[in-house]
Amino acid sequence: MQYRNDRKGNPLSILGYGCMRFTKKGSEIDLDKAEQEVMYAIRHGVNYLDTAYVYPGSEEAVGKILAKNHCRDEVNLATKLPHYLIRSVEGAEKKFQEELRRLQTDHIDYYLMHMLNDVKTWERLCGLGMQEWIRQKKESGQIRNIGFSYHGNSGNFRSLLDAYDWDFCQIQYNYLDEHSQAGREGLVYASEKGIPVVIMEPLRGGRLVNLLPSGAKERIAQSGKFASPAELGFRWLWNQPEVTVVLSGMNSMEMVEENLRIADEVRVGEFTEEQFALVEQVRQEINRDMKVGCTGCGYCMPCPNKVDIPMAFHCYNLKYAEGKKSGMWEYLQSTAMRRETSSASQCVGCGKCEKHCPQSLPIREKLKEAARELETPKYRAIKWAVKTFRIY
Repeated sequence: MQYRNDRKGNPLSILGYGCMRFTKKGSEIDLDKAEQEVMYAIRHGVNYLDTAYVYPGSEEAVGKILAKNHCRDEVNLATKLPHYLIRSVEGAEKKFQEELRRLQTDHIDYYLMHMLNDVKTWERLCGLGMQEWIRQKKESGQIRNIGFSYHGNSGNFRSLLDAYDWDFCQIQYNYLDEHSQAGREGLVYASEKGIPVVIMEPLRGGRLVNLLPSGAKERIAQSGKFASPAELGFRWLWNQPEVTVVLSGMNSMEMVEENLRIADEVRVGEFTEEQFALVEQVRQEINRDMKVGCTGCGYCMPCPNKVDIPMAFHCYNLKYAEGKKSGMWEYLQSTAMRRETSSASQCVGCGKCEKHCPQSLPIREKLKEAARELETPKYRAIKWAVKTFRIY
């Protein structure tokens, strides 16, 4: 196992264990199977475990596994505060204490504001007294490092990084999302500020393995450089020195063993021009079903009416490339579940964006299409609830 340091110089395994996708036995987590897989990973050097308050049964399972094997002090525990469910510091404290009980610990090594997507949401939390609460928790040692997980665009990401002295952050990043959400731009910006970056969805929940087009799978196999599509995805990430930890939701021993092997072998800067070209070819195979030829460059931004244009097109494309559920969920997270909404339907057709698009895309027309397909009655109801009840 290889390690990259956090801000304090503590070594973190480049492979982190994402604990959201443990195998289920009926409606419950298969604890025996999860224990075998987690403990094998820990014995082979994994020292970063990621869970969250809202992952059903996950915190409790992790707590039981670590307590049974007497190895709490061997790992760094990361979990998340569902800030969208709280209305006061007292509410945050209640959730935090519940997490400590579930995890059977007296402290959290890496604590995140879960799905913190814009500065306005952070300002709401600050208005509740969250900064003072964090300060007290860090002074007491109950929280060792504070960060946030993010689903939004690169502009908001940079603003959030600048809004507080964060110890780390967590972003969705993979070779398909290189120029969406926080993206490569956000990754580099965090690195320049000395903020460690934890990567989630490195394989898009397995979609860059199981749902790859046949042409993409053939190109990877014919390259002779990677044992699997997963290896391509992980090596592409670890090739970048700005990446600190890559989370993998491992739920089979085969997956654990393969990922450990790659994490042992990989080196920063190992990618050749030929391998970068392969990634681009795989991207092209995936993007054949794209509805909009948007590269996520961001020249169309900012929109006077706060539409997140690159994100709308990204999710519209995602719906066709990976399936309806994937595109709809990401669109909901990124545009409606935030303090300042950024839906495609907010477009008033001013045309300012089209004047700056280097690809001369009919942005206004495509935003209408995206709104029709993505903003379902369920989406509109959730957006209304977020706005009415000020959930974020």
